[in-house]
Amino acid sequence: MEISWFNEKPKDCIVTIYSGNLTLNKMATTYFENAYSVMLGIQKDEKMIVIKPLLKAEAQSHAIPDNKKYRITVRSSYSRVTNKAFVDEIAELFAIDITTNPKKFVANWHSKEQILTVNLKEEL
Repeated sequence: MEISWFNEKPKDCIVTIYSGNLTLNKMATTYFENAYSVMLGIQKDEKMIVIKPLLKAEAQSHAIPDNKKYRITVRSSYSRVTNKAFVDEIAELFAIDITTNPKKFVANWHSKEQILTVNLKEEL
């Protein structure tokens, strides 16, 4: 008897942009499990958000200014970065209307750079 076992397809990393925060799904959260804080960036030409996790030692060192580090809340099934000013800037810069409904976007982890990029051209 030949059996083909079900093998669930790996889930995508998804980041949802709400009016005051960025929420990472469970798959994206796996890259931030040990993060103490994060850095947030924008690639205007590529229309991307960049999120870099910082370990506790990095975050507490004075190599990175405090105004470039943001708190991340990590739970078992999601993580969240609350920063209304950053979300407002993203919404204005890329003309994304998040006033009534949150928007979901595909994200990719880049091992070499240790960053998560959120592709604002790939809304779900």
